[in-house]
Amino acid sequence: MEDTPMTTPFHLAFPIRSIEETRHFYGDVLGCPMGRFTDSWIDFDLFGHQMSGHVRPDVGTGAASGVVDGHAVPIPHFGAVLQMDDWKALAARLEATEGIDWIMKPALRFEGQPGEQATLFIRDPSGNALEFKGFANLGQVFAS
Repeated sequence: MEDTPMTTPFHLAFPIRSIEETRHFYGDVLGCPMGRFTDSWIDFDLFGHQMSGHVRPDVGTGAASGVVDGHAVPIPHFGAVLQMDDWKALAARLEATEGIDWIMKPALRFEGQPGEQATLFIRDPSGNALEFKGFANLGQVFAS
């Protein structure tokens, strides 16, 4: 595999319904290490990025407002860009887990073109939409 440049992690705060269901989904299902937490927020390491779930009573599912390969996908959504082997491992883990709220099952996009990538979309238990992308060559992330 090609070496990738070191980037600084981003931070994203997002709304959640419950600390416990969020801990289970991000920690047990996605395999993200848990950081600090209180009774109103919880931090995770999402593939090197700091994600902070904050309990909000008004959490809800947004309406789909974008289209990816004919699939309606929610805007906003967040996730991570992964090396292809890591993406394949995550996709297999999710496909083997019961109860995943799929928006778009694993698929390959732009096959044989610049920016070829694998993608999948899911919802967490609070209704937040996540996209995970896999690239065989991370130098192609911004290819046009």
